[in-house]
Amino acid sequence: MKNKKNRRELLKSIGLASAATLVGVPESFSQKQSHLKNNIKHSVCRWCYGSIPFEELCQGVKDIGMASIELTGPKEWPILKNYGLTAAIGWGEWPSGMGLHNFFNNPKNHDALVALYENLIPEAASNGIYNLICFSGNRNGMSDYVGMINCAKVIKRLIPTCDKHGVTLTMELLSSRDSHPDYQCDHIEWGVSLCEMVGSEKFKLLYDIFHMQSMHGDHIRNIRKYGKYISHYHTGGMPGRNEIDHTQEIYYPAVVKAIIDSGYKGYLGQEFVPTPKDKAGMLASLKRCVEICDI
Repeated sequence: MKNKKNRRELLKSIGLASAATLVGVPESFSQKQSHLKNNIKHSVCRWCYGSIPFEELCQGVKDIGMASIELTGPKEWPILKNYGLTAAIGWGEWPSGMGLHNFFNNPKNHDALVALYENLIPEAASNGIYNLICFSGNRNGMSDYVGMINCAKVIKRLIPTCDKHGVTLTMELLSSRDSHPDYQCDHIEWGVSLCEMVGSEKFKLLYDIFHMQSMHGDHIRNIRKYGKYISHYHTGGMPGRNEIDHTQEIYYPAVVKAIIDSGYKGYLGQEFVPTPKDKAGMLASLKRCVEICDI
């Protein structure tokens, strides 16, 4: 993302208000056939394409050969089903004042978040969504160990419901150096330690390659060492979170190969912000970046 405000505002504005009317997809897109290898499943983050009406985006994504539009919520999930799509990772409408900066590590939020997820988990499962995003929240002077304990306490309360419905809670790793100052889950080692503290296969990590390039890089070693703790991946060109092509510093084919070689069977979520601002250009950019990762 270009900045945390963009993502926060876009997720809130489009995540639960997407019952747009299909107004027609260009014939050039609707007739395209997918030639993807699909050694890794392909997804895209809704917020990056907020200017495209949701049903038009569904059709465009389907025509590319992708399977998912993620960071979508309950009102969007039935629409995805109508297009034969899913949400690789879903999200809910957080209680007022909560979000990336104020979440699981704050004990004052625990009861409200448990109530939210206790409803969201079965709803997700009933729509075929088996991965839900969550966050640590900011440190706000809290030590990493105390924050880890606070997160583990509330996550353990939710694990029985996750087990019952087969849904995984997935905490996103974000950069505290740039996009999300003071965010606590900002290193793979901290996230892995929390996973071990929780001790359940139904709690894992979202390894955002863009954010972790900002924090420590070393993606291939991290994937090889910690892959069993990762349930989802995000892309993004560094710097700037634009296209993941030759204009940026991460060589995605090698990173994706390491992900596939690790035995990962989940989705790779494209979370770059396309340079073109028209629908056809945005979808063409998405198609090129998916092909870069379709090794």
